[in-house]
Amino acid sequence: MTYALFFFTAMAAFAFSTMAGGGGAMILLPVVNAALGSEKAAPIIQLGNFLGRPTRIVLFWNNINWNIVKSYLPLAAAGAFFGAWLFSNFKSDVLQLIIALFLLSTAWQFKFGKEKRSFPMKLRWFGPIGFVVAFISSLVGATGPLLNPFYLNYGTSKEELVATKAANSFFVAIVQLPTYAFFGSLEGSMWSFGLVIGVGAGLGNFIGKRWLKKISDLRFRQILVITMVMIGALWLVKLVHKYFFVVLE
Repeated sequence: MTYALFFFTAMAAFAFSTMAGGGGAMILLPVVNAALGSEKAAPIIQLGNFLGRPTRIVLFWNNINWNIVKSYLPLAAAGAFFGAWLFSNFKSDVLQLIIALFLLSTAWQFKFGKEKRSFPMKLRWFGPIGFVVAFISSLVGATGPLLNPFYLNYGTSKEELVATKAANSFFVAIVQLPTYAFFGSLEGSMWSFGLVIGVGAGLGNFIGKRWLKKISDLRFRQILVITMVMIGALWLVKLVHKYFFVVLE
């Protein structure tokens, strides 16, 4: 039942995330948390992401912005290594709160998708941003939507955003996964759970590409912003609920 749950949730999540510019891993995160515990969620989701990404990369190969990839990857790889190294001894609640508030702020930044840009973005900034996002990703397990405002403000098209994020995530995971495994955070049945998620994600990418073709750039930005706000709100509610009951006890 757990394998079936992960497969169908991953397929639906990544079909939607292809159309919405990200968020598939964040949709999966509470499902994996509930089924296996938070201590296993990040490595399993990163493994599933890694196995599902090649499908999206092949589907959108011609849309990858390699200038962004070259700027993003070197520091992102370093951030992924340090984040995976700290994973087993770090509490991520503060980071999740920061992510939630940042995602909620995108509603005002882009006026719910009506604005194409909220600030000028330069190519060289992708390196430092990549370090921070990859570091947090290794600790939390899912931060894809965090990058969306930076891609939008750089002026990427909807296909270019989806394609370039997929390439960056795939290459960063090449550093994350061996680091998880080396420090004992990825082992045993976790590999098979990640494989099931990866297969579901791959099928979801095919479905999502069909949806993406049918929407305009404006509609894409609106869906993307609404998705970021909804994920931020859900994470915030989850944290408030968690600490509210701690205080009551």
